[in-house]
Amino acid sequence: MSETVTLARKELLDLRRDRVVWIVVGTLGLAVVLSVVVASLDFRAQLADYEAYAAQVKASGSGVTPAAPQLFPLQLLRGGMEYVEVLGALFALMIGYGAIAKERSRGTVDLLLTRARSGTSIVMGKLLGLAILWAVIMAAVVVTALASVALIGGSTIGWHEVGRMALAGAAGWVYAVFWSAIAVAVTTLTRNSTAALLTLLVLWLVIVLVIPQIGDTMDPDNQVPGGLFKALAIAKPDEHAVLHHFATYESLRNGLEVSSLSKLYERFTFATLGIKDIYNGQSLAVVWDGTFRYVIGALTLTGAALTFAAASGRRIHTLRRS
Repeated sequence: MSETVTLARKELLDLRRDRVVWIVVGTLGLAVVLSVVVASLDFRAQLADYEAYAAQVKASGSGVTPAAPQLFPLQLLRGGMEYVEVLGALFALMIGYGAIAKERSRGTVDLLLTRARSGTSIVMGKLLGLAILWAVIMAAVVVTALASVALIGGSTIGWHEVGRMALAGAAGWVYAVFWSAIAVAVTTLTRNSTAALLTLLVLWLVIVLVIPQIGDTMDPDNQVPGGLFKALAIAKPDEHAVLHHFATYESLRNGLEVSSLSKLYERFTFATLGIKDIYNGQSLAVVWDGTFRYVIGALTLTGAALTFAAASGRRIHTLRRS
C-alpha cells in the first residue's frame, strides 16, 4: 500500500507541472460559466416576452393572467453538466493516456519498478493520483457552478443547492475515474501509443456520442419539439396506455441508452439538480427512488474499469520500449 501511495504522490507532482491539467480546469470552468450566461439570457428573454404578453392581456381587459415563467437556479446548469459529460470524458481519457504514455516515451519503467513490487502497484498508484486530481477538479467545478448561478443567474444559493451540486460533483468524479481507468488499462495493454490513442477515441465516440444519440433517436417523443405526446395533446394516462403496447420496444431502447455510462451520469445529475422537470422541487428521497439503479450501474461499471486497469498492470512490460 505504501508503494502505491508513493507512486500516487509522484504522479500528482508530475500532473501539477502538466499544462494539460490546467487547460482542463480552465476549459471546464469556462464551459460552466458560459452555460449559465446563456441560460440566464434565455430566461430573461422569456421573462421579457411574458411581461409584454401580460401587459397586452391587461390592456385588453381580460381577467386571466398567464403564469409567469419560474427560475429554478440549478436548471441553469444544464449546459454545464452536458459539457462535463462530453468534455470531461475526453479530458479524463487524455490525462489517463498521458500517465502511461509518458513513461513509455521516457523509458522510465525500470525506475518505477524500483519503487514498486509489481506492475499492478504502478498502475494503481497512477490511478490513485488521477482520482485525487479529479476530486480537486470536480470540487472546483462545483464551486464555479454555484458561484456562477449566484453571481450571473442572480439566484440565492442555500444548503439545498449546495448539497445537490455536491452530489452532482461526486457523480462527475466517479465518471472521470471510470474514463481514466479505461485509458490507463488500454494504454498499458497496447504496445503502440498511437493505436492506444485511436482505440480510446473510438470508445469515447461510441459511449459518449453514438449510443446516447441512437437511444434518443429511437424515442418517438424526442422527434417533436416539446414532445410528441404533448404536441398531440395526449393526456398522461392515455400516454401510458399507448406506451404499454410498445413495452418491449421501450425496454430495448432504454436498455441501449443505459448501457452507456454517459447516459447514466446524465440521468442522475439531471434528476438531482432538477433539470429534468419531473424531479424539479422533489425531495432527494424521491430522486433516489428514481435514480438508484443508475447509481448502481455507474458504480458497477467504474469498479469493472478499475479491476480491468489493475489486471493490466500484470503486463507492465508492454510499457518498455520495443
